Amino acid sequence: MIGRLNGLLAIKRAPQILIDCQGVGYEVDVSMSTFYQLPEEGKPVSIWTHLLIKDDQHALIGFFTDQERKLFRLLIKVNGVGPKMALTILSGISETDFALCIQSSDVATLVRLPGVGKKTAERLIIEMRDKVEGLNVDGVSSAGDVGASSVSKTSSQSEAVEALQSLGYKPADASKMVNTIAKSNPDSSAESLIKLALQNAIS
Repeated sequence: MIGRLNGLLAIKRAPQILIDCQGVGYEVDVSMSTFYQLPEEGKPVSIWTHLLIKDDQHALIGFFTDQERKLFRLLIKVNGVGPKMALTILSGISETDFALCIQSSDVATLVRLPGVGKKTAERLIIEMRDKVEGLNVDGVSSAGDVGASSVSKTSSQSEAVEALQSLGYKPADASKMVNTIAKSNPDSSAESLIKLALQNAIS
């Protein structure tokens, strides 16, 4: 079991990264909450990991904190919630806000996340209520401040749209979300566009 990786962040392209660990490159899928907190390419990085084993492939899922990894592992135990949906949930809402939604039975907020219908939201609330209380989730959002990017506006928007599609949004919806944010934030980096689009989706 690979539980943690320490190395250099070779490639950083949402929602996947590549970590160079002494010459061996590990491709890792991450939530956007983790992605926001990663350093720039070429910098040292250390992340917690979950090894996902399927019949046709092995995949690594990365997390900036062990707390987020614990929540991911709880989510994939819920009936009807797979790894992709779990990452989408972690990308679209902070651990604290998710816990509040569960504890307050806030179905309306949960169904705004892509792929989460009313039945899934209700199932999450039922199956996760006792579990989130044991996570000791604090009031600090997992999404950090995002700095400026040197990439062009067009490539930033394209990267943001691609990332949202990877998280489960339909191409048309992803483009609309990014375009809406880009109009009022024309010089934003891809990370900023993704973060604002996800925040706007559940507001």
